[in-house]
Amino acid sequence: MNKPRKVHVKSFGCQMNVYDSNRMADSLAGAGFSETAQAADADLVILNTCNIREKAVDKLYSEIGRMRELKEEAAAQGRQMLIAVAGCVAQAEGQEITRRAQAVDVVVGSQNYHRLPGMIARAQAGERIVDTEFPVEDRFDALAAPTREVIAKRGIAAFVTVQEGCDKFCTFCVVPYTRGAEVSRPVEKIATEVERLASAGVREVTLIGQNVNAYHGQGADGRPATLGQLLRRLSDVPGIVRLRYTTSHPCDMKDDLIAAHGDLPALMPYVHLPVQSGSDRMLAAMNRRHTRRDYLDVIARLRAVRSDLAFTSDFIVGFPGETEADFRATLTLLDEVGFACAYSFAYSPRPGTPAADMATQIPPEEQSERLQRLQAVINRQWRAFNASFIGRTVEVLLEKPGRLPGQLVGKTPYLQTVQVMARPELIGSLVPVAITDTGTNTLFGALAEGKTEMPALATAGA
Repeated sequence: MNKPRKVHVKSFGCQMNVYDSNRMADSLAGAGFSETAQAADADLVILNTCNIREKAVDKLYSEIGRMRELKEEAAAQGRQMLIAVAGCVAQAEGQEITRRAQAVDVVVGSQNYHRLPGMIARAQAGERIVDTEFPVEDRFDALAAPTREVIAKRGIAAFVTVQEGCDKFCTFCVVPYTRGAEVSRPVEKIATEVERLASAGVREVTLIGQNVNAYHGQGADGRPATLGQLLRRLSDVPGIVRLRYTTSHPCDMKDDLIAAHGDLPALMPYVHLPVQSGSDRMLAAMNRRHTRRDYLDVIARLRAVRSDLAFTSDFIVGFPGETEADFRATLTLLDEVGFACAYSFAYSPRPGTPAADMATQIPPEEQSERLQRLQAVINRQWRAFNASFIGRTVEVLLEKPGRLPGQLVGKTPYLQTVQVMARPELIGSLVPVAITDTGTNTLFGALAEGKTEMPALATAGA
C-alpha cells in the first residue's frame, strides 16, 4: 500500500488565488495527496503566486529559499519533497523561475493547474516541468470536485470563480497578460457547483473574477447571460442565504445587475468597485475607460435601488505623471462617495505594462507622503462606518468558533467581522446581533431578539 502523501498550498494575493489553491488541492486528492497546514510535513509544496502586489517576484524567491531549506532537510531524512510554483508570477516568469531557482521542480501557469497530477508524477521521476501555455480545453471541466467532507472543513462561506481574465488593459495591470482574455463559465455549471456547496453546508457564496461583472457565460437558453441573471439563478439554490461578487469594473455595472441589488434579498448590500483615481487625467493615463462623473453616476444608480449599500474601492497613488492637483481630486472623491473601506497602494511598475515605461515616474518619497494622506482619510471613513453600527441590531452569519470559550465569529452583510457569545450549534445560522462596541478590525455584540435593523450608513465627509 502506498504511503499517504501530503500537499501544502500557500496562497498569495487575491480571492481567486484562494479558490485556485483549493481546486489544486482537490485535483491532487485523486492522486493520493491530502492537505497539510505545515510546509515541513509536505511531500509537495505549491506556492500559488500573485503578480499584483509590489515586489511579487522578490517575495517569491525569498519564499522559495525557505522551502529549499525544508526540501534539503527532507532529503537528509530520505524523503522526497517537490516544490511547485503556480499562478500569475509563474505565468509571467516561466522558465526564468527554474533557471534562477534550482529547487523548483514544477512551474505551472494560472490556466493549467488542472494538469497538476500528471506534472507531479513526472516531477517525481526526476523531470523539471514548465507549463505556461494557455490551454484549449476547459480546465473547470477537467478539475475534480471537492468531497463533501472537504467542503465542510473549509467552512460555511465559499468562493466560486465564474469569470477569468480581462480585456480592459489598464496601463498598470498585468492581468490580461497572465490570465488572458475574458472567459466566463456557463450558468448551469456554476449553479451545479453552488448546489454541491450548499448540500455540504455552505451558506454564503462569493462569485469571483478578475472583472466579474463582465460575466457573459452561456445561459439556459443558449445565449450569453449577465451577472445579474446569474445571481438571480443562484438566489434560488436552497441553503444559500447570502450572495456576493468581486471584483467589478465601473464600465460593466449594467442595469440588470443594479436592479438585482434592489430585487434579491440574498445579494448583500456591499459593492467593491475599484476607481483607482479621482482625476480624469489620471484615469485616462491608466486607460480606465471611465471618468470621475461616470463613476459617481454608477454609485448614484446603485444607491437609488438600495439606500443602505456600502461601497469599497481600490486606489493607486503616485501613478506616473500624477500632480498634487490630481491627488487632491482623489481625496475629494473619497469625501464625495464616503467609502466603508478602501485599499490603497503606491504605484509600482509591472514589467511589460505600458505604465512601466512612462517617463514621468513619481519619486518614492512623494508617493509615500501621498499614500499616508490618503490612508488617513480612508481610515477616518472606515472608523466612522463601523461606529455607525453601535446601538443597532444587524443580521450576522455565524461562521466559526472565536478565540475565547463560548465565543463565535461571524460576518455582517457588510463583511465586518463580529464577535459574539453564542452556542456552537448556531454556526451556519443567521442571527440578530446587537452591536455594542468596535475594535480595530472587529465589531462586538450580543445575541438579540426580534428583527434586525440596518444602520443609517456613514457617507460623504464622515
